[in-house]
Amino acid sequence: MPVGNRNPRTLWLTALCIAALPLAVTAADGRPNIIVLFADDLGYGELGCQGNAEIPTPHAIPTPHIDSIAANGVRFTNGYVAGPNCSPSRAGLLTGRTPTRFGYEFNPTGAFNEDPAFGLPTEEVTIAETLQDAGYTTGIIGKWHQGGTAKYHPFRHGFDEFFGFTHEGHYFVPPPYIGVTTMLRRKTLPDGGKGRWAGEKELIYTTHMGYAEPDYDANNPIVRGGQPVEETEYLTDALTREAVDFIDRHDDKPFFLYLAYNAVHSPLQGADAYMKRFSYIKDIQRRIFAAMLANMDDSVGAVMAQLRKSGLEGNTIVFFLSDNGGPTRELTSSNLPLRGEKGQMYEGAIRVPFMLQWKGTIPSGQVYDKPVSSFDIHATAAANSAAVTAPKQVEGVDLVPFVTGKDTGSPHETLFWRQGGKTALRHGDWKLVRMGKRLGPGNAKWELYDLSKDISEETNLAETNPERLAELLAIWEKMNREMHEPLF
Repeated sequence: MPVGNRNPRTLWLTALCIAALPLAVTAADGRPNIIVLFADDLGYGELGCQGNAEIPTPHAIPTPHIDSIAANGVRFTNGYVAGPNCSPSRAGLLTGRTPTRFGYEFNPTGAFNEDPAFGLPTEEVTIAETLQDAGYTTGIIGKWHQGGTAKYHPFRHGFDEFFGFTHEGHYFVPPPYIGVTTMLRRKTLPDGGKGRWAGEKELIYTTHMGYAEPDYDANNPIVRGGQPVEETEYLTDALTREAVDFIDRHDDKPFFLYLAYNAVHSPLQGADAYMKRFSYIKDIQRRIFAAMLANMDDSVGAVMAQLRKSGLEGNTIVFFLSDNGGPTRELTSSNLPLRGEKGQMYEGAIRVPFMLQWKGTIPSGQVYDKPVSSFDIHATAAANSAAVTAPKQVEGVDLVPFVTGKDTGSPHETLFWRQGGKTALRHGDWKLVRMGKRLGPGNAKWELYDLSKDISEETNLAETNPERLAELLAIWEKMNREMHEPLF
């Protein structure tokens, strides 16, 4: 048909389609979306794909949606984070660096979140800044814990959108705790005794930890951008709602989504529907934890479903990991078969569930046993996104060549951790540990473990293998001299 005889509406639609082409090409050619799903205080052994069959029935908790990321990608059995607790771990993930290198050593809580000295230094370059500078739309949903004052707001670290809170924790449902079963820590029970107390209002008190529940919500509102909002949904569901919406609104452009759940971090609050699902678990503490984990697993499923709905599953790199190991006595979160828990320097604190999916690029169903680090998320995102260059100081590596078989070496020969007198070093298969106090090592002695034979760190070889101990101490001392004094 001659051009002059074409229907004007047809010409307009054709022009509109042509105009839309560059967006589609940009989103599909060279700039994959990046999603980081970050659990909070999830133990190494809790997920089905991690072997939670080791947990006696009926306490094992099905996690099919999180497991699917491993099934469709790669599960790292030696996946490490930058610190044994929340804030340093997050600083390491965001910057791709050992946080102690820039003085980010400890884990402020409570009112310390608003100390002007506490926060991710503005000169540090986050993964959000790296990707934003390359044209990505960036969003954080959930827990920030990188400084609670204006200087350290996520907007000043490369994020376009923020929905969540800035402190270390938050109630999933605030008082009067409607629609949930809540277990809170107390020094003394209402009857004046010790142990566990249950009233008539789905509220339970326990003294087993010896201290009261932290004041998580004090001056710590849920905010959208910079403004407080009143949130009525169970918080995991609210964060998932926002994440699904973020993907839906930005599925026409490359995006980076950092979905930092506060589950399964305390306070222990299980939504009614999930409590009913696990009614067969007699221990109420474990039942609440199961409800929280299953809720988060369903939320991961909703995020992955939105990726499929938007047609982005093959063009999105998805990471799932926890910020540190589980605090077992507090939550029941298991770190099996590892030793220790959150806050320590044993494997149960710093080795976490860690998996990566990139359908069509990374072969599915892999188990990768060499050490990887949360530092690698920044490096992998940059290396696989066109026109993106990671800052030179990033210590991570691109994991794609390793999991596709192009690089048969080890991503990391040496990893270092320090938190006052507590410190650790992994070099090859050997692990050096010292469990001192905040102010120094005190009487704590160096411990040495061969992780290739002793994943549970049961046999201390420091006395029987003095040459290996001296070798690792020399490496530790050299790296320790490279570290910055604590900023706070």
